[in-house]
Amino acid sequence: MTILITGGAGFIGSNFIPCYLKSNQHVKIVNIDKLTYAANLSNLAEVENNNRYTFIKGDICNRSLMERLFAKYDFNGVIHFAAESHVDNSINSPTAFINTNVVGTFNLIDVAKNHWMEAPNSPKKEHINSRFHHISTDEVYGTLGNQGLFTEQTPYAPNSPYSASKASSDFIVRSYHHTYGMNVVTTNCSNNYGPNQHDEKLIPTIIRKALSGENIPIYGDGKNIRDWLYVKDHCIGIDLVFNNGISGETYNIGGKNERNNLYIANRICEILDDIKPKPKSYKTQITFVTDRPGHDYRYAIDATKIERELGWRAQENFETGIIKTINWYIEKDKG
Repeated sequence: MTILITGGAGFIGSNFIPCYLKSNQHVKIVNIDKLTYAANLSNLAEVENNNRYTFIKGDICNRSLMERLFAKYDFNGVIHFAAESHVDNSINSPTAFINTNVVGTFNLIDVAKNHWMEAPNSPKKEHINSRFHHISTDEVYGTLGNQGLFTEQTPYAPNSPYSASKASSDFIVRSYHHTYGMNVVTTNCSNNYGPNQHDEKLIPTIIRKALSGENIPIYGDGKNIRDWLYVKDHCIGIDLVFNNGISGETYNIGGKNERNNLYIANRICEILDDIKPKPKSYKTQITFVTDRPGHDYRYAIDATKIERELGWRAQENFETGIIKTINWYIEKDKG
């Protein structure tokens, strides 16, 4: 069995590939990544010599390349991570988000459909179990007030060009299941953190700025709330859904770890005060900056469905996961 992973040199993909190769010994992986600024092949050093792993530099928007890869490797599955994902960048430069997240997803699933299906609702005999797994985000649901959780039934209400592009790709994938009978699953996750995350994201920014003695920028009053999911827990959830999820279904994966941005900055500073103390607390570096346009107030996921149906549970809470994450970034700085 050979599966195509898109964007596998990015944050979540580079955590997923080594885990998946370990837990699925019969599987070969082809990883295609455009290697934009947010990708880093060194994150995959542990698998680069694995004979079940192949890396290809390429763009999912290049349809002829995707067709050639499907013809060459005859993929039995796709796990689609590749996406532009930083909200600030989507506000400043939305074009790349529409191209990669919308056009790229369409290219990918349409090529998969043509390779796997004889006709609508009629997969080729050798592709009866071939599956397309689309990785999405809780941001497609919009924003929450102080109460409530996003479920799989929550109506979509994206508020940024990033979340709108992901909502569009979710609907494209959904339509290929309902129109053509393709075997698809979608997972919508809460905010991930952990090893390999790009410096631009909130938690790496706080750690990096703290360690370098710079101001730690926090948007607005720091009261925006996110549900934080340790990336390794997310990878286990993806594995379960890809292998055992029901075709056509969506599964929300969340950490049940709601924290506001100011709490996260303070907690990271407290941990650094313990493990790398300096004359003044790192908290003195926290600085409030102008909020970003359309900043959603709160996200929080109800993960009951994946817990009940597939037996998934988050192994890390925020307090354990953040210590592992900080230690990883400290070791990275040493290197």
